[in-house]
Amino acid sequence: MLPPITGRCLCGRTRYRATSTPLWQAFCHCESCRRATASPFTAFFGIRDGDWTWEGLAPSTYSSSSGVWRDFCPTCGTPMSYRSTRFPGETHFYAATLDHPETYVPTAHVHVAERLPWIHLNDGLTQYPSNTSE
Repeated sequence: MLPPITGRCLCGRTRYRATSTPLWQAFCHCESCRRATASPFTAFFGIRDGDWTWEGLAPSTYSSSSGVWRDFCPTCGTPMSYRSTRFPGETHFYAATLDHPETYVPTAHVHVAERLPWIHLNDGLTQYPSNTSE
């Protein structure tokens, strides 16, 4: 993905704009992300803090666990981003919110130890049992 990278919620009131390329792009299979999005896994990309801004209506924030914040549109409820003390200096945006999701190219699956048993991965991407640093 090349900047500017833009995205929005379902209703369009909460938007973001990034001015740098993603630090990484990956699918997450952890239970927390599944429950937060009501999906079997989700797609994220990380942007360095300071290289992106919210536009339009600022999101609401839910502290889903110690040191973890999930941002969502206060009007339509669309999950927009994930932040954690485990990943200082970066924010993780949901790829499905991109204005041009066809530009998203994941490189790995993380937290596959928590993958649902009915999800069968055969895309050839690297699979990490937890996150890429473990």
